[in-house]
Amino acid sequence: MHIPFSNNRTAIRPAPLVRRLLAMLYDSLLVIALWMVLGGIAVAINHGEAVEGPLFNSVLFVSCYLFFAYFWTRSGQTLGMMAWNLRVETTAGGRINWTQALIRFLVAIPSLLLLGAGYWWILLNDEKLSWNDRISDTRVVQLEKLKKT
Repeated sequence: MHIPFSNNRTAIRPAPLVRRLLAMLYDSLLVIALWMVLGGIAVAINHGEAVEGPLFNSVLFVSCYLFFAYFWTRSGQTLGMMAWNLRVETTAGGRINWTQALIRFLVAIPSLLLLGAGYWWILLNDEKLSWNDRISDTRVVQLEKLKKT
């Protein structure tokens, strides 16, 4: 199902690797802040004692997914992507769904852990698609700059 974006900003080209990496850096700072808040709440619930284990790790993992999926499915942009005029969209140019967001998120993990191979792949193909783009049937595009009025 194709659900178009409500704004009229158009994609001008596939997003370059450098912009993607910079947006990921911005977003990683936000995710770390989110994890710190969740860690503080968990420590408070645990009467000031350190929290660890599979339950807490699962909470961090799911919160990270929800952070990305919420932004990707709503506006196609995380805060880091907004800063760099990037948007994730379906190959038809519409909003991605929660399933596509989950696939993107899960494939991004080995893409990063394998020394970023899934992202270096952008440099090797004409469509400029990473592994998570290709597998989730999405793409990241650079948007035209907002015109100041």
